[in-house]
Amino acid sequence: MRRTLALLGATGSIGDSTLDVVARHPGRFSVAALAANRNHSKLLALCRRFRPRIAALADADAAHALARALAAESIATRVVAGPEGLVEVATLPDVDTVLAAIVGAAGLPATLAAARAGKRILLANKEALVIGGALFMDAVDASGATLLPIDSEHNAVFQCLPSSYARKPEAAGVRRILLTASGGPFHPHPEVDFATVTPAQACAHPNWSMGRKISVDSATMMNKGLEVIEARWLFGLAPSQIDVVVHRQSIVHSLVEYVDGSVLAQLSHPDMRTPIAHALGAPERLASGSAPLDLAQLATLTFEAPDRKRFPCIGLAYDALDADAAAPVALNAANEIAVDAFLDGRARFCDIARTCDVTLARRTQCDIATLDDALAVDAEAREIARASLGIVDRSRTRSAAPAVRP
Repeated sequence: MRRTLALLGATGSIGDSTLDVVARHPGRFSVAALAANRNHSKLLALCRRFRPRIAALADADAAHALARALAAESIATRVVAGPEGLVEVATLPDVDTVLAAIVGAAGLPATLAAARAGKRILLANKEALVIGGALFMDAVDASGATLLPIDSEHNAVFQCLPSSYARKPEAAGVRRILLTASGGPFHPHPEVDFATVTPAQACAHPNWSMGRKISVDSATMMNKGLEVIEARWLFGLAPSQIDVVVHRQSIVHSLVEYVDGSVLAQLSHPDMRTPIAHALGAPERLASGSAPLDLAQLATLTFEAPDRKRFPCIGLAYDALDADAAAPVALNAANEIAVDAFLDGRARFCDIARTCDVTLARRTQCDIATLDDALAVDAEAREIARASLGIVDRSRTRSAAPAVRP
C-alpha cells in the first residue's frame, strides 16, 4: 500500500532517519508535506530532494527566507508559517500518515489536530501525551485515528504486545512493562559533579545520535520520566505497572512481562530507523538500513536499577502521574525552560531537576478539559521556572510576524 506522508520535524534527527527509510522504498511512500521549526536552509535542501507540495516553518522569518529561496529556484512548494501552518500540514486531506517529531510542547497543537482528523499518526513527540494525556487519547478514539509509537522504548513495547491490545493490560494478561534506559553519559560515573557539567558533556550520549534537547533529557534521565508518563497513556497502564531499568548497551529496548511469568523483549541496534521502519510499514515489515544484530558479538547485556537519588527526574515524573492532570504539563514545561537555559549557559546542569521540583510545588493544581487548559498550565509553569532560574522570557520582546503564503 502506498502511503502519503506529512513529516513534522523534518530537519531533526528523527526526520533524517525517517527520510532515509522513505528513500529506501520509493514505491511505498510519497512526501506531501515537510515541517520544521526554523532551519530553512536544511528544509530547502529537503524540498529540492523530495518536492513536497507544502512546507511549513514555525518561525515566520525563516518561512519568508524559505519562500524566497524556493521561488528563486522555481520550486513549486507552497510555504506556510506559524502554528496555523503546522496544523494545516498535519490535516491535509490527501495525507494519510503524519509523523509527529516536533520537539517539545510546540508540537502538541498540530499533533492533536492530526488525531482529530483521524490520521495515521507515527508519534515521536512524547509531549503530545505528556501534556495532552486523556485529551489526546480521547481525540484518537473519537476520530478512529491510528496511533503508532516511534520512541524506541514504546515501539518495543508495542511490538511485544498482542496485535489486538486495546489499552487494557489485565485483559491481555500483562503484568507490567519495563522501559530500558541507557543511563546517558553520567549514570555509571558517580564521581561526576553535576554542578560543573557542560552542555558538550551532557550531549555526548554513549549510544544514540540525538538532538541537543533530548540528549540533555537523557543525561538527567528526564527523558525516561517523560516516557513513563507517555507509556501510561499509550498502553492504559497504572504507574505501578511501569518500571525503569538501566541497560547500558541499548540493545534491549523494552520488555513486557505477562502474568504467566513470560517476559517478551525487542532487541536491535540503537538505530532509530528500526522503530521508524516498523511504524511506517506496519503491519508489514520494511528494510530499515540498520545493521543486523549479531548476538554472538554482543558478549554481555547488563541491567540495573536506576540511581534515583542522583537522577531525581524519574521520581518527579511518577509524582506528577500521581497528582492532578496539570502536573505532567507543568513538569514538561519546567524541564523545557531549564534545559534551554542550561544549553544557553544560563543555568547549571543540576538546576534542571531543581527547577522542575520547584515548579511542581508552586504550580496551580487543576483539571485539563481542553487544549487551552493545557496551554494555560504550560504558560504558568514556564513563568514559574523562569522565575526560579532568574531569567527573562526573551520571546516577549519580539513581535509576531504574519504567516507566509506565497
